[in-house]
Amino acid sequence: MEAMPWPEPAPEVARAVRAKNYGRQVPLSVAVRDRLGELFPDAEFTEAFAATGPAGWSPGRLALITVFQMAENLTDRQAAEAVRDKLSWMYALGLGLEDTGFDFTVLSQFRARVVEHGLEEKALDLLLARMTEQGLLAAGGKQRTDSTHVISAVRDLNRLELAGESVRAAVEALTVAAPHWIAVVLDVPGWSRRYDTRIDTWRMPASRTKRDQLALTYGRDGFALLGAVFDPGSPHWLRELPAVQTLRIVLLQNYTRTTDRNGREQVKRREKQDEGGDGLPPGHLRIASPYDLDTRWSAKRDLFWNGYKLHVTETCTSKAEDQRTAPNLITDVATTASTVPDVKALDPIHQRQRHRGVLPGEHYLDSGYASADAILTARKRGVALLTPVLLDRSRQARERLGFDAANFTIDWKYQQVTCPMGQASSSWSPCLQHGKPMTVVKFTRTTCGPCPAREQCTTGKSGYRQLTLHPKAMTDTLRTARAEQAGHDWRCDYALRSGVEGTIRQAVAVTDSRRARYRGLAKTHLEHVYSAVALNLIRLHAWWHARPLDRTRTSHLARLELTLAA
Repeated sequence: MEAMPWPEPAPEVARAVRAKNYGRQVPLSVAVRDRLGELFPDAEFTEAFAATGPAGWSPGRLALITVFQMAENLTDRQAAEAVRDKLSWMYALGLGLEDTGFDFTVLSQFRARVVEHGLEEKALDLLLARMTEQGLLAAGGKQRTDSTHVISAVRDLNRLELAGESVRAAVEALTVAAPHWIAVVLDVPGWSRRYDTRIDTWRMPASRTKRDQLALTYGRDGFALLGAVFDPGSPHWLRELPAVQTLRIVLLQNYTRTTDRNGREQVKRREKQDEGGDGLPPGHLRIASPYDLDTRWSAKRDLFWNGYKLHVTETCTSKAEDQRTAPNLITDVATTASTVPDVKALDPIHQRQRHRGVLPGEHYLDSGYASADAILTARKRGVALLTPVLLDRSRQARERLGFDAANFTIDWKYQQVTCPMGQASSSWSPCLQHGKPMTVVKFTRTTCGPCPAREQCTTGKSGYRQLTLHPKAMTDTLRTARAEQAGHDWRCDYALRSGVEGTIRQAVAVTDSRRARYRGLAKTHLEHVYSAVALNLIRLHAWWHARPLDRTRTSHLARLELTLAA
């Protein structure tokens, strides 16, 4: 690939586009070319392409085609047809009427190269840089973030189906890679009856006993297949096949294999420890499909899904501010495994925003992103987090009867805590809990026993009060945040966060962001990045033509909150 500037729109295409849209608002693709010109230069993608070999399609224009594909929610075939058929796309790409376009598989190859060379964020980086040059974006200001679930592009499998399908996938891969070897080591007719079709396409036995027997059959077959692959006489390269490696992990996570006193091999399914089993691996490590090793099962309230989690961050302005100076633009999208807590996604979001020069001054988040550590880390970067921190969940705080931790006075210098009745603590013990520094403070039984307020302070069998404290900075931050969020002014300011739900709705309605198009975390993230670029261009298109964009969806709770604030 040689980096070349995009050609200007062909005169005959330009005339046809102008004639068809005379007196009307021009299509998105035409407005993007007129307003932004060569948005994605080929030079930005040179590292993903060789300097020699057959000439390929312009990667910058393929990136723009992918953005238009997301904006119109098209398949690869439909996008390739649009390049040949739609005048507006020809205008944006600088193609003539005689251009025959490309085969639709080029889009898949382009995505693979982009992911392989870590250029997934390039399109969003270039668009945000252009918006910064035009004065529509800057560091500081207000931004808001929310997350939503993403369903993976593979079938949902239970543990029984997962075991059987993993064996079948390994058999299929080995049959293609070494058919003569398979014919020697396996009883092909017998295995073909069990693994000829996908496991999830036929009905499982209704009896639990028969399902358990089938699960053991899958386990024994899997171990037998691995034994043949790892036999010293087998080709060594068979072990490196991805399907074989996946089968090894699935068997390890779902089965145990032991030898009894008579030397016979015993294969058993793993079950939960509380059910008397050998235990299952934690959810964030457990493979859910042999065809997508990154997807994970997760649950949130009444939602249970197999896939990923999408975090969307956008700029925002309050009603009191002038919203005509710039549209709300998405400044970051993060795609994580579904088991990753929201709070762990916040710091990488800020790192990427700082790299792009769009780090906010105020960041509105829900309670899933809140922690004292996150507030302190963001503050060091100059970002103020407006997020409701979790309240004290002690009995005294929940029932609002008695003395919770906020009623105790802490003297960090002299390492002493004074209770509401004026008694001082007897011990101050720094320790580690779950790998984090904490301090355990105790009062003596002789101090708490005769205290007239003992029932309001503690009902524990030990007879004395004990507190567990975070480090000073975190404790002070939590106490300050809890006091602030109880105020009316804070609740009025925080109502601004609810608008990001409208952005999630727009992403789902326009680009179907809750259903992954591709397999794997990297390609799913690429889809989300290009979807974000598409949404930004749609918003810019509406803003350029002073046309309101119907994208807001305010929850009933947020509407009630705004009503009470008014």
